[in-house]
Amino acid sequence: MEISTNQIEDLRKAFLEELNDKGEDSIHPKDLDRIKTSNHWLERFLKHNEGNQKQTIGMMWECLKWRKDFNTNEISEDNIKKEILVQGGFFPHGKDKDGCTIFVFKCIKHKKGVNDLDEIKRCVIYWFERLEREKHGNPISIFFDMEGCGLGNMDMDLTKYLIGLFKTYYPFFLNYILIFEMPWVLSAAFKIIKSWLPEKAIEKIKFLSKKDIFTYVPEDQALTCWGGSDPYQFSFIPEEKSTVKDVPIINNNNKKVHFVDGTSMSESAASSGDKENDGGALKVQPNNVITFIKEGSELISTLSIENTDLSTSISYKLKTTSPEKFRVKPSTGILSPRAKTTVTVTLVTGYHIGGLSKDKFLIMSTVLDASETSKDISDIWKNTSNRKVNQIRLRCVQSGDITRNGNVDSVNGFADLDHDTLGKLTASVAKLNSCQGELHRAVKKTQYYQLATAFLVLFLAIVLGYVIKSDIRQISNNSYCTAPSAP
Repeated sequence: MEISTNQIEDLRKAFLEELNDKGEDSIHPKDLDRIKTSNHWLERFLKHNEGNQKQTIGMMWECLKWRKDFNTNEISEDNIKKEILVQGGFFPHGKDKDGCTIFVFKCIKHKKGVNDLDEIKRCVIYWFERLEREKHGNPISIFFDMEGCGLGNMDMDLTKYLIGLFKTYYPFFLNYILIFEMPWVLSAAFKIIKSWLPEKAIEKIKFLSKKDIFTYVPEDQALTCWGGSDPYQFSFIPEEKSTVKDVPIINNNNKKVHFVDGTSMSESAASSGDKENDGGALKVQPNNVITFIKEGSELISTLSIENTDLSTSISYKLKTTSPEKFRVKPSTGILSPRAKTTVTVTLVTGYHIGGLSKDKFLIMSTVLDASETSKDISDIWKNTSNRKVNQIRLRCVQSGDITRNGNVDSVNGFADLDHDTLGKLTASVAKLNSCQGELHRAVKKTQYYQLATAFLVLFLAIVLGYVIKSDIRQISNNSYCTAPSAP
């Protein structure tokens, strides 16, 4: 339905009048600002309630109270259990036939009681809020991938919570509920779930299989495990913060790459100044690439940085496209003439090596005057507008067996693979794992059948033995019976 500008203004005026009576501290300041400035958000509330202003205001108060009590505006990657995110139990990827983002639930990865439900709820809210920002509040479709699931994967409490989010707290945010390959054993559970949904939402539920999935998900947007052509494998990528000023760098493919600091120092200075696309006096080994090797339980790469100048000191600084993903020590420093240092880059626990090929590093360096060598490094990099800044860009390499020298030639062929080839290879491995899992389940089922058959045969043998023994006893008794005497 269409909502007019007058309806939106009337809603805003009516709500703010009620807010004036209750006090502005009854809702979060960010939500108040959103009400005052965002017509689209108010339009969604009105559409959700079919233009009924009284119902809309009631829903707004319920939503805004929940947002304040739940601290929704404060939820970020820094205060949720990131281990749940990187497991890939739920994530956004692809578009449905209407162009709406698909939010995938890999139900087979969820076991009720393994993770704390409250932590899972916070992670779901993190994704919803992130999608609100990235997709500007446009609707999303929920995709329940239930292939291979059993009763142990069904969490009615979490499902009921999801329904409540769309029903009360995220207005006009749901496009479809797509249920893929639902096992028949869960049919009764979904009858209960349907009873929780309003009639409008029931119409949005679509049951899909590999035969008809392309009716609602285009083939190029459907994952290969669904029968589509998208080889995507989930790897958590942190949200790009709009408040951080990035440094646009052009790589060899003429694409912009945004390098973000892992520290809290200002980047305003790094976005200006004379930038060179070479390292100047700074030399890095290995050059062009960062390769990771496994040391214990960690993936680590080491870089050798050298100041080749004979007379001047230089300061260096490392930045990356994914600061949450890597631990760099040291990330900044000062090198005297002909001095060397070693920088260690460690992949943070919880992130997968599969996404490393998309990550890049930038090493910046600048020449220092004699008086600056004693200055604090953060002060040097706060303002580089009047400095000549040299740059060296490095890409991360996914490695197999890598020797300690870090030479890219020691990567067993992986460095030469492009993203499409790696994607196909990853998809093939995932498919192989899936087939192995199905085979394992089939073998288990066969073992159960064999065990049941053995018990049945044993039972029949016991019954048959009992019957034969009874017959023998009866025949034996009859053989001793004497014939009756004649009268």
